[in-house]
Amino acid sequence: MSPKIAITTSSFGKESGEPVDLLKAAGFELAFNPHGRKLTKPETVELLRDADGLIAGTEALDREVLSQLPKLRVISRVGTAVDNVDREYAKERGIPVYNTPDGPTDGVAELALGGLLALLRRIPQSDASVRRGNFAKPMGRLLRGKTVAVIGLGRIGKALVRLLQPFGVTVLAVDPVRDEKFAQEFGIRYVHLDEALLEADVISLHLSGSTKTALLGAAELAKMKPGAVLVNAARGGWVDEAALLSVLKGGKLGGAYLDVFAAEPYQGPLAELENVVLTAHIGSYALECRIGMEVDAARHVVEHFARSGAAR
Repeated sequence: MSPKIAITTSSFGKESGEPVDLLKAAGFELAFNPHGRKLTKPETVELLRDADGLIAGTEALDREVLSQLPKLRVISRVGTAVDNVDREYAKERGIPVYNTPDGPTDGVAELALGGLLALLRRIPQSDASVRRGNFAKPMGRLLRGKTVAVIGLGRIGKALVRLLQPFGVTVLAVDPVRDEKFAQEFGIRYVHLDEALLEADVISLHLSGSTKTALLGAAELAKMKPGAVLVNAARGGWVDEAALLSVLKGGKLGGAYLDVFAAEPYQGPLAELENVVLTAHIGSYALECRIGMEVDAARHVVEHFARSGAAR
């Protein structure tokens, strides 16, 4: 019998047939997410009950779920983060967990820059005004010459630094792992978080993984420069949303652009503020990025079974 591969990410193969073709050419039987959304735990177990492999989205793959999937032999995540997977338990079971770290890099970096520019130039407000027939001209601010602190100087943080070069900004970086060669090439100064908060006009978060404790809580947000803006295209949990709401309402900060939230879909009070730009976790939703990620995820599965001799 051919190995059965379950695909839980609801958009898989919609933009290009290439990833599905790769799996079919390897002789796999495919089972797709029938719900068109993120699966609940019972739905995940039902879809994967007799699956040999999984191309995963963001659904919970903890011990409770994985323990009910005795045939599962490989997990390939469409995306960078694998914090939805109990990797320790997967390791105990001998289930390798792959991800696609390179695919979303440019997409997230470009979105962070786009969101920042939209925030500074108040593009959503002007768009809304034109649509209402008012043709108001809200006054914005330039990015040129500002100080930008990149919190997390990994793949995406570095991609953002490259995109920022034409704007003549000063770049600060906060990261426990220092790439001195990259810093020297782009004139970056590594600083501690407190120093970045005090000096930066823009704080842009690009940390990997998730956290139960916000990096930017009330105390940290209070340290930011008056009029500074915050960009979060990493993970929602890194920012205390209630504290952010408070400082934005208080008028200290100039605004925030958020693509990620502690709970998604987001339905909270930040949506009521004019100095906030919000998007629906679309960092990797650029056509080229999405196709590349899905192809990489499919290849991981094909190569895993090819190595084990289980695919036709």
